[in-house]
Amino acid sequence: MIKILEYGKDQNQEIFSRGSLETSSVYEIVSDIIKDVKLNKDKALKFYAEKFDGVVLDKLEVTSEEFEEAFSLVDEELIETIKKAEGNIRFFHEKQFRVGFKMEKEDGVILGQKISPIENVGLYVPGGTASYPSTVLMDAVPAKIAGCSNIVMVTPPMKNGKVNPAILVASKIAGVDRVFKIGGAQAIGALAYGTESVPKVDKIVGPGNIFVAEAKRQVFGLVAIDVIAGPSEILIVADKDNNAKHIACDLLSQAEHDKMASAVLVTNSMDFAKEVQKEIEIELEKLSRKDIARISIDNNGKIIVCDNLDVAIEISNAVAPEHLELCVNEPFKYLEKVKHAGSVFLGKNCPEALGDYYAGPNHTLPTNGAARFSSPLSVDDFVKKTQFIYYTEKALANSCKEVERFANAEGLTAHARSATVRGER
Repeated sequence: MIKILEYGKDQNQEIFSRGSLETSSVYEIVSDIIKDVKLNKDKALKFYAEKFDGVVLDKLEVTSEEFEEAFSLVDEELIETIKKAEGNIRFFHEKQFRVGFKMEKEDGVILGQKISPIENVGLYVPGGTASYPSTVLMDAVPAKIAGCSNIVMVTPPMKNGKVNPAILVASKIAGVDRVFKIGGAQAIGALAYGTESVPKVDKIVGPGNIFVAEAKRQVFGLVAIDVIAGPSEILIVADKDNNAKHIACDLLSQAEHDKMASAVLVTNSMDFAKEVQKEIEIELEKLSRKDIARISIDNNGKIIVCDNLDVAIEISNAVAPEHLELCVNEPFKYLEKVKHAGSVFLGKNCPEALGDYYAGPNHTLPTNGAARFSSPLSVDDFVKKTQFIYYTEKALANSCKEVERFANAEGLTAHARSATVRGER
């Protein structure tokens, strides 16, 4: 049963604890897999597909025939829903598209910044305990808007040696260029180093299990990554003027992700806290993944009772949750007080699931308190910035002494000479 804690009375350590992803335990396993993929390429990938996924693969890449088959297997209504979700995600992310700038100063000095897409990106889409076509959309749509020319997706195969049909449908709708039937640390290694079949990419994004997270950590520097994603989190700030069943279901929507997920309610009413506690027990029995949700709720779930909603926001800011629901009567009044959160869901008619699938903002979010310094996945994650400088002869002459003085102060006389030599006759 989810525990109820009183803020100011119970230990802060327990109040602010959360499920975390500790990857050091798999460091050597992941390191060996990546080295094997780097050395043996496709041969290693096929070996791990048989070892970990239980399938023998002749070809690693999804064929055009498999894409056609996927569309025939997925319900037409779901296909239409995926298309609508893609439209909403595109509508939101198109607002993030930025262009560079150029400005001219005195003496003909020109300064500026150009923005270019990262050409080759790899998308990791989980396919273990659950498959997520929504993740395909959230990763691929901003990459497409950014203008990435080669978008490669990797995802574990099912026991029949094929990719989940809904994932393939979503990848086609979102504009993914190539899809490969590989998962785990071996997939990250393939994207980082390239194989006979899998092209090397410049950046890897997308969530995964502990092996995927550690693999991303190990290849960082050779390629760019988005974040090391931890267990899913939700924190709900709610007053007593809420339906306890609604709040219970929202908490469970994250608890069912995995056993390490964190579901937290912060409220100013002990009576309401107890109502939600009861409703969670009722709703748990209705879930297809109730065994996972049960462990998550019992180990990492909590209801924190505090004096008022302002204190509740302070608690939320200290936690810096991945998902924050403000289930209050005037949510925009409290929005300005939110300092740290991945994504904020405002009001009593905005369950977190809206953001997971349909509303448009990205669902790849900072976890484990990283919202203090990190942001949701966006178009910015798929571009790079290049600055440029132009000086006329006169402008350089006017700045030469300043450059020389700075360079000499740092003991870098060649730097100084590179500027002053141009003024010599």
